[in-house]
Amino acid sequence: MRIVVDAMGADRRPEPDVAGAVLAAREWGDQIVLVGPEDVVKAELARHETAGLSITVVHAPQTIEMHEHTDAVKQKRDASIRVGMRLVRDGQADAFVSAGNTAAVLASALFDLGRLRRGPARVRRPALATIYPVAENPVLLLDNGATADCRVEDLYQFARMGAAYVEKVWGIPNPRVALLSNGEEADKGNMLVRDAFAFLQQSELNFVGNVEPKEVTRGMTDIVLTDGFTGNIMLKTTEATASFLMRHLKRELTAGALNKVALALLVPGLLAMVPGLLLLSPALRRIARRLDYAEYGGALLLGVNGVVIIGHGRSNAKAVKNAVRQARRAVENNVLEVIRSSIVEGSERGEDES
Repeated sequence: MRIVVDAMGADRRPEPDVAGAVLAAREWGDQIVLVGPEDVVKAELARHETAGLSITVVHAPQTIEMHEHTDAVKQKRDASIRVGMRLVRDGQADAFVSAGNTAAVLASALFDLGRLRRGPARVRRPALATIYPVAENPVLLLDNGATADCRVEDLYQFARMGAAYVEKVWGIPNPRVALLSNGEEADKGNMLVRDAFAFLQQSELNFVGNVEPKEVTRGMTDIVLTDGFTGNIMLKTTEATASFLMRHLKRELTAGALNKVALALLVPGLLAMVPGLLLLSPALRRIARRLDYAEYGGALLLGVNGVVIIGHGRSNAKAVKNAVRQARRAVENNVLEVIRSSIVEGSERGEDES
């Protein structure tokens, strides 16, 4: 595959972006295209062993900063995000990966790739889809940041795209779709949630009603549906809580282990407790991996005419590598055509360009 990686995306660019691209090229043998200022990217690339790897650099002299918005995307046509996106548009690459400004990546995807269409019907608004990390079973959360203000028809399109993706890529037939709300009852939630509940209940989707976050963690749905503002806050709160728990659990266990070792010098019988602590280590590592955002890499942007993965600004090399893995998986499963098949003309009630 030919995967474009935005070398100027992450907060600590280009170090994690380039390192992650090298890890991905080494693991899967794909052709990786790094996009950014040529001298900067090549200087960073020279720090890595790349013999036998297919890594090329495409010059993009401009960079879109984290604080910049849509106007900067329009003005900076030679920014790394836009140059990379055009490589996908022109068929010179199969997917684009960036840990850069989410709003900028979204705007460039709309400008340079356009919305996904099927005949006269098209996606009105894109959605970011990611695995929710603290559920019993895999749960797809969408939207988590692409469309903050949604209409009912947007949520319906998100649900159709998500259902098509989960069925094809995850292999879950007729996946369950639920609305995120502050209660299970049909009359709970704001006006958007209540109107969407009534609409989805009459749709062809396997709609199972409203869910609170606690039901999401218990795996009571395959897809949890919400607007991008709420979804983004839910995901970031979950990640922050997970990080807090792992830090403090590690601190407490380390302190406990040191105390037990000290006491064991005085009380030989306590030595039997130390192996038990050591046995906990593999389990804790598995939990830590599950809660680590870097294991998931990034979110798939559904609804644009190209495979686009958006990662965290704080991405490290492992996160960038796993974002490439997400891109590969989407290409392998022909996600664009899967999502295109989910678009129906009837979903575009009162569609406009606003």
